Order: sequence, then structure tokens, then C-alpha cells
Amino acid sequence: MPTGKYLIRIRNRQYYLKIEWFVEKIHHKSFSLCMLIPLTLSAFVHMWNPTGFPDIFYDEGIYLRRAMHELTGHGPQESLYFFDHPYFGQIFLASIFKLINYPGSTHHLIGDVLSIEMLYFVPRVLMGLLAVFDTFLIYKISEKKYDRNVALLSSILFAIMPITWLLRRILLDSILMPFLLSSVLLAIYTRDITRNKTILILCSGICLGLAIFTKAPAFAFVPLVGFLIYSNNNRKLKTVGLWLLPIILLSIIWPVYALCIGQFNYWLKDVVWQAHRQNGGLVTIIKFFFEVDPVLFIIGVLGAVFSILKKDMMILLWIVPFIIFLSTAGFLQYFYWIPILPAFCISASRVVIYLIDLVSRNKNKNRLLRFIVFTGIGTFGLTCSTALIITNVSSQYEAAAFVVKFFRNNTINNDLTIISNPVYSWIFKYVYGMDNVFSDYRDILFNPISTHNVLLIADEHFKENMAAGEALKKVYYNTTTITTFKGGVLQFDLRKYPYTSMIANYEGSVVEIKTGIGH
Repeated sequence: MPTGKYLIRIRNRQYYLKIEWFVEKIHHKSFSLCMLIPLTLSAFVHMWNPTGFPDIFYDEGIYLRRAMHELTGHGPQESLYFFDHPYFGQIFLASIFKLINYPGSTHHLIGDVLSIEMLYFVPRVLMGLLAVFDTFLIYKISEKKYDRNVALLSSILFAIMPITWLLRRILLDSILMPFLLSSVLLAIYTRDITRNKTILILCSGICLGLAIFTKAPAFAFVPLVGFLIYSNNNRKLKTVGLWLLPIILLSIIWPVYALCIGQFNYWLKDVVWQAHRQNGGLVTIIKFFFEVDPVLFIIGVLGAVFSILKKDMMILLWIVPFIIFLSTAGFLQYFYWIPILPAFCISASRVVIYLIDLVSRNKNKNRLLRFIVFTGIGTFGLTCSTALIITNVSSQYEAAAFVVKFFRNNTINNDLTIISNPVYSWIFKYVYGMDNVFSDYRDILFNPISTHNVLLIADEHFKENMAAGEALKKVYYNTTTITTFKGGVLQFDLRKYPYTSMIANYEGSVVEIKTGIGH
């Protein structure tokens, strides 16, 4: 008889086995529910306050301008004389915008800051959704390739570590990421499937081809996915050839299009120019990674070394070819790290779990230690990321709203030209239908100002590039400042972690609005 209310006496072996089976099923289900943890964290980190942090980067304006150019039926090539990236980025954005009736679905009130914010809110939320999907794909890749512990920790790292705020920007790298990850996942799945394997192989090739069609440097991941296809399919070169077919067909659309419109010589010249542009190089962006996220950088590097020792070809082929490409490219931006952040997260999680297993061999203690370590890393990353995403760093929305109102109230006979960087110009031209708007302030180096008056938006990006030509200096020094907007980034000490990320959020810190004589 039971000796207490909560004491259960197992009367026979069969009943015991039923309970054991039930507990095992619950344990298995709990692992599936664990996927919700990184997805929830990712949704918060990547979608909270999308217009407050980060500021609007110059390139974001370019990609939105090109998407609007495509959306309005003018085709994927914005300029007949400048080829810097393939077309899928603007095609993808324009297609989504068409489906949701953007920007028509947003309010366009004159001089209203919220109206300007909404124009960036929609695409920034789209980037957040892509980041959440990336988190899911990283979980599935790690689960299929390694185990659920690696899947959980690597997806948490990707969801909450500070450097992943880069995915909040509207960048080609953010757009290509889900296609790259999908290609990797499909290639891994071909290992254990017999039916419809050809379809999976072709889909993997299509996904990587679209990533390359978004941004050409994604070709550096051909060895990674090619190796997975080759090793998971009895090392048949015929299978690799089948996989390569859609990649080649999608990749050549860009040069073939240039050839068809008689601009192949410009395409070739611009591709060579892109390869030879110079700036701080690899050392600069390594320094940025370390300053913004030293924890993931250090653990990720240890994970890469661990991958070498374990001969983990997936991680090595994910990181090494791309690093080699970065070391040979002359012009690098800090967000070029985006495509290999998943590899850093996966390799970091592998080395952490290996060390945990090394410390504790006892199954129960091992579980407890994993829980403590996972929770500690998650709390640290989430705290640092939250400190960033709750800020409002930019004055760019206020500046754009002011210019729209000023233009409406002070323009007579279209005698005012607006000079600004692409962050603002696409709004003025495609949303508010304003005339005499230069797409980029650099346009005045090649085209005369046709009106008597000018209005200049002189932000930090403009001021950094004034040395590019005398026309930029002239328009700045020959105009008068009528108002200045200052962003919240000025209140942070950029030397203190985690606010070291603010070094990449300076463009909206001080924005001058200047007017004067155009010619």
C-alpha cells in the first residue's frame, strides 16, 4: 500500500515501461519546443524598434531607390553606365512591395515624421522577418548536421549576439542570407532522402544561384554547398553538374543582360573597378567585429580552430573561401561579415558544448551545466542587444520631413533643386513626386544644377566625401544652414561596450539643412 499521497508503486514491469515511454516522448517534444526559444528571441532582437536603431545607412537608400525604380516599371538596371551589383535584390524587394501595396499603403503626410518613419519601418520589418527565418534555418542545419544541443545554442547565438544587429539593415547581404542557408540545408537533406532527390539538388542550386544573383561575392560559397552535394550523394560528379546548372544560368543573367543592351564594356569596366576599389581592408572589419562583439568573435575563432582539429569541412568551407575573398578584395564594409555569421555561431556552439562535455561526464550534471552555460550566454547577448535596439539614434527622419515641408512651402516654378544622399532622395522622388531631385549628391560632379536655388542635406556621409570634387565643397560652403538636426547617438560613449556598435551609426548623428544659390 502507498505510504504517502504522492508515492506511486510500480506494480509490474509492463506498467513501468509505459511510463518510461511516455516520459521519453515528453522529453522528445520538449526538444521540438526548444526551437521556439531562439525564434522568439530573434523576433524580439531583429524586429523591435526597427526605425530607432540602427540609423539609415547610405546603401540602404540605394537599394530602396532601385527597388522603387523596378516597382515603377523602369527595369532592373537603374543606370545604363553603372553596374555594381546583380539585380535580384531590387527584384525581390519590388516584388514584396507590389504584394503589400507599398508605399501606397503608408501615409504620406507633408512634414510628418511618422510618415517618413513608416517608409523605412516596412522594409526594416521585412529584414527582421528574414532574420527570424535565418534563425530557423540555422537551427535545422545544425540539428541535421550535428545534434539538437548545437542547434539550440547556435540559433540562440545568431538570435541575440550584438553583431547580428547588422541584419536589421536593408542590405543585399541580409536578402541573400536565407537563400544561402536554404541551399546549405537542402544539400544536407539530400544525404538521407531517396525520393525526389533530384528536385532537392536543383532547388539547392537555385537558392545559391539566387544568392549570387543578389550579390556576386556569394560565389565564394560554391565550394561549401558543392562539397555537401558531392559528399552526400556518393561522390558523383554528375550530381554536382546537375546542381551547378541553375547556378550558372542564374549567375550569367547579369552579364548577358548588359550584353543585350549593348553595355557589356561598361559592365566589365565596373566589375574590374569594384575589385580594385580600396579602403581599410580586412584588418579594419576584423577590428570592427572584435569591438562590436568580442565574445562571439573569440568563441567563433576558437570554434574555427576546433573545426580544423575535427576536420569539419562544412565549417571550414563556409569560412575559409570567403575570408580569402575578403583578403583579396580592395573595398570592404563592416557588414560583409553577414554571410559567415551563421558559421561563427555554429562553430562557437560546437566548441562550447565540447568543453561542457569535457568538464562533466555525468549525464544529469551535464544537462544542468549546459542549461547554466546556455542561459548565461543568452542573458549576456540579449542584455547587450537590448541596450542597443531600445535606442533612437537617428535624426534622418526629422530631416527628411522638414525638407518635404520646406519644398512644398518655398518652391516657386520648380526653381529649387534638392541635393542629398540616397537615404532621402528616393522618398522625395518616388513617394512625394518632387521634381529636381538628384538621386545622389555625387551627381552634381557630373551634371549641372539647372535651378536658381538649391536645398542641401549635409549629413555626415556627405561631409566625409566632400573631398571627392570641388562641386561638393562649393555647394556646401556657398549655402547657409537654416536648421540642424541631432540624433541620439551623440549621447553614447562609443568606447564603452556594447555601445561600440554606435561607430557604425554616425550618419544620422548631425544633419544640416542648407539653402543657397544653385548657379
